[in-house]
Amino acid sequence: MALDRWIALVLLSICLLYGYTAWFTMDANLAPFMQRKPIWPSTFPKVLSLFGIALSLVILLGLEKDEQKIGEIDYRKLHEYKLGQAVFILGLMVAYAVCLRPLGFLGSTTAFLVLGSFILGERKWLVMFAISLLTSGIIWYLVQEVLGIFLRPLPFFLGN
Repeated sequence: MALDRWIALVLLSICLLYGYTAWFTMDANLAPFMQRKPIWPSTFPKVLSLFGIALSLVILLGLEKDEQKIGEIDYRKLHEYKLGQAVFILGLMVAYAVCLRPLGFLGSTTAFLVLGSFILGERKWLVMFAISLLTSGIIWYLVQEVLGIFLRPLPFFLGN
């Protein structure tokens, strides 16, 4: 069996377990006033598990396969791919998660976007900083002000 089907089998088992939890155990402890609502806290996990099961079955049964083999990864030529970029991006993701609280959302997100675009090959510094600052600010505003979820924008030593 190919690697993609093994991964689909693992994802199918995870989605089945997640679906079982969402369908049978999450709703048991709901308060009586929550049981009369049309959307429960388990609604999104139920939908997510169904999509995960369906997509895993599509891959597992090979329904997504085309006759073309253009995008196939040749594992014997793995050194020819840009693995360095992938490793650096993964390391940058870990650094972003670690720096999120001490540097604040705006600083760490801007740095992540600038460094990530640099790793991927962009060299227009003014464009990178402008887009990163604008994107970080818009996301912070939407989360903080529109959704009402507190998100520390600045580093802790500057206060909020």
